[in-house]
Amino acid sequence: MESVYLLIPVSVVLVFLIAGVFWWSVRSGQFDDLEGPGFRVLMDDDQHLPTEKKPGPEKVEKR
Repeated sequence: MESVYLLIPVSVVLVFLIAGVFWWSVRSGQFDDLEGPGFRVLMDDDQHLPTEKKPGPEKVEKR
């Protein structure tokens, strides 16, 4: 019976801790896009690069 006096408060604290971590993860956007990162692994990176090229050192005009 003495162990119940210890286990009930510990379990209540654990429930509040788990609920707090879950609430924080939902508020911080951890569950916004669950499928996107998995699809990004499979996609080719060349398709998503911008086509605009920045001028390199050889194309810069010197005055």
